[in-house]
Amino acid sequence: MPHSIAIIGASGYTGAELIRIIATHPSFEIKALAANSKAGQSMAQVFPHLRHLDLPDLVTWEEIDFDQIDLCFCALPHKTSQEVISKLPMSVKIVDLSADFRLRDPQAYAQWYGNEHAAKEIQKEAVYGLTEFYRDEIAGARLVAGTGCNAATGQFILRPLIAAGVIDLDDIILDLACGVSGAGRSLKENLLHAELSEGTNAYSVGGTHRHLGEFDQEFSAIAGREVKIQFTPHLAPFNRGILATGYVKGEAQAIHEALVAQYAEEPFIEVLPLGETPSTHHVRGSNFVHIGVVADRLPGKTIVVAALDNLFKGSSGQAVQNANLMLGEDETAGLMLAPCFP
Repeated sequence: MPHSIAIIGASGYTGAELIRIIATHPSFEIKALAANSKAGQSMAQVFPHLRHLDLPDLVTWEEIDFDQIDLCFCALPHKTSQEVISKLPMSVKIVDLSADFRLRDPQAYAQWYGNEHAAKEIQKEAVYGLTEFYRDEIAGARLVAGTGCNAATGQFILRPLIAAGVIDLDDIILDLACGVSGAGRSLKENLLHAELSEGTNAYSVGGTHRHLGEFDQEFSAIAGREVKIQFTPHLAPFNRGILATGYVKGEAQAIHEALVAQYAEEPFIEVLPLGETPSTHHVRGSNFVHIGVVADRLPGKTIVVAALDNLFKGSSGQAVQNANLMLGEDETAGLMLAPCFP
């Protein structure tokens, strides 16, 4: 019997990507789609590229009969997500794609997101959804908190290096370029084609980006002491993809060996031969991550680069990967799509 799936927030980019993935999943069946602002419409009206699929019409999330649902993906904005999830029945497994349950400390959440956490009791049971590093906890979880797409990309580079002790923890710089879909589907003036195309810009400069909360939490836990990195994201004029470049103090050979050892058995993470660097073109529309390591011209310095698709591995694909574990399915089910190229 297939698992019955609901998606709340189905009219956003990550909601559409969830539908695209689940449409060919061997064990998942979409039973309900919710988008309160577009309730009553068909998915073909909201996303014409999905018109070939036989999908239920959009409803409000309150109209879903959760007694018939095994797992619910919640693809809502932060703050809204915790309010909705707190009202869902305990019998339903949940993968949340928002920021609301990523930070274990409610005070840290208030610091980075500007409002008090409204579901602190539920927060205590949430498992951080970086699948490759929390696989066992995710398999037994009721609620999994999907990572930020920027945070996931940076962690795929840096977590193994911190754990292996091959880099200086006080000398880490991360630059990251993210496609415009990372900003969501809401109308924003700075995302108009005329204002975005043919240019790029840094944003949240100087340590204000919210995903730094995830870096602080995860890197410090691995190291057993406070670790704070320099991080600058850039808005890039392409639709989807993330390219993260880390500048670290450590020997390239040791760094490459640590990454190869960490990811040798991972189905979705490919460490390139030493000296090669990845491109977002080569992971677009897939759940794959490519990582490259290059020795810098400065002795003892190394550059590490990672590429992934922010909507797929950075969000919806990772969410399905987690759902597979939660429901006892093969972790790769529905996710072995080859990247789209060119």
